[in-house]
Amino acid sequence: MSEIIGRVAATEKFPATMDKFYFWTDADFRLNAFDVVKVAHIEGSFSFGTVENIFHITDAKSFLTNYISCDFGDTTLDAPTMRVGMNYVEVAVSFNTKNIYTPVKNDSPVSLAEAAEIEQALGLDKIKNKLPCGFLKMYEGHAAREITLPVNLDAQFILGPEGAHLNISGISGLAAKTSYAMFLMKSVQEKFDDCAFIIFNVKGKDLMAIHKPSDETPAQIYQALNLSGEPFENVRYYAPRDDETVTSYLPPTDVVDYLRGGLMKKFAYVYEDDRESLEMLFADIDDTTQTMDSIISKIIDANDYDFSGISTWKSFLDKVDELSRRGNSKEISVLSWRKFKRIVNKAIKNDKMFVDRQIDKQHECRLEDELKQICAGSVSVIDIAKLGTDKQAFVFGDVLKTIYKLKLGEYEITPPSKIILFVDELNKFAGKDTTKNSPILRQLLDVAERGRSLGIILFGAEQFRSAIHPRVTGNCSTLAFGRTNVLETTTKDYSALPATYKNILTRLEQGEYVIQNPIFRSLLKVKFPKPAYKQFKE
Repeated sequence: MSEIIGRVAATEKFPATMDKFYFWTDADFRLNAFDVVKVAHIEGSFSFGTVENIFHITDAKSFLTNYISCDFGDTTLDAPTMRVGMNYVEVAVSFNTKNIYTPVKNDSPVSLAEAAEIEQALGLDKIKNKLPCGFLKMYEGHAAREITLPVNLDAQFILGPEGAHLNISGISGLAAKTSYAMFLMKSVQEKFDDCAFIIFNVKGKDLMAIHKPSDETPAQIYQALNLSGEPFENVRYYAPRDDETVTSYLPPTDVVDYLRGGLMKKFAYVYEDDRESLEMLFADIDDTTQTMDSIISKIIDANDYDFSGISTWKSFLDKVDELSRRGNSKEISVLSWRKFKRIVNKAIKNDKMFVDRQIDKQHECRLEDELKQICAGSVSVIDIAKLGTDKQAFVFGDVLKTIYKLKLGEYEITPPSKIILFVDELNKFAGKDTTKNSPILRQLLDVAERGRSLGIILFGAEQFRSAIHPRVTGNCSTLAFGRTNVLETTTKDYSALPATYKNILTRLEQGEYVIQNPIFRSLLKVKFPKPAYKQFKE
């Protein structure tokens, strides 16, 4: 029989309800938020709940009573008047073994749950399509009672068809957002063979060696999670073309090795094939009159303004320069052409990523040509860390458009059933302040709202969840909350969390996340191991 640690206390002020109850326990007995407890209930059933808060009270009526009991504030007094004290615990009901959700009765015994009971209480025993997402610890601080359990997501609730998309939030550095996203993607690669991965490297050289093993892989933890602990397989890297090398934070010696070994290609943009992606350069431009859209439409159509004979970026820029200098009687004013010129010149002029010659197919490529041929199990890492924000948006938007065309069957190539797109700093592309006419925001909203039906899955990460467009986060079936600050937890995005859980978010350790998923009966605090791939040490 489980150890009884207290009994239900239902009072006039704090009654037991269908969703919540309180119990008293010894003041020295250690419990933690997220711990699971068990209560004997009617008809031989048991109710389970997770600890949300713990309070300590005494028989003192006020602070003044305590002051007086110490001989009117004598801080040197070793033995003040004894007070009767205890802890009472607030518990949220998560499960009943016979589906009886009437309030538990006063004085019902409360005990710690066993491992199998914890799985039952949290819904972990019902998961069929298991995807390891970490492990949890119950009753930490009690060596004899502590329980460690692997935690699995149901893949159908993150990869579809039941639900899709993942959003990870947390402050930079301490939250380890990228590491957790990569851990989950490696789990997917090992457990499901019908997924391809497109990963954007947006910070330094963080994700530019994910095919190499780590020197610090905790093999025992990976084994307990039924994972290999090996780095990613079938990886290809893509970095923006420069004169003789690439635009990347990756050390030049590594770049040479990657290019020679066929692990990397330089990506470039050719006018004739890529002019339709020009709209991505205007993702952050407030174009309420849609004048820039009109100009781009004219360029793509090529019949107006004599764009039909243009085949290079140089001749394109020359033509734009001409239109920005002379007046004309057509519907687009010279001032609009000048604005257009400033934006495209800043992005394209003197940038080696935009080429006016035939690309070297051995070491160079167009991203569209590469990505439309991705296969199940492949990992494509696109390095945009060293690009400016406008060109990051250009590349990201171009990739997103390619994925959509691939899944809609425009290339007459059978794609993998699932394509996972991971992007850190999601606020750059789908922030609440992003202009409504942004083509990238439109695409991301489309992915969030109907990507599940197409097999396009978004894994997004950002420092502050409150900064992301609500239609993006609202369509993510799985949410991972990492360490954040107090100001962030006061926003409405965290209003559904108990106050104690909000405070816990401000002091989570690196490698800890609070997970919300439809299959779980309550929020879970999980830990995950260090990455199995090489990380660069600064």
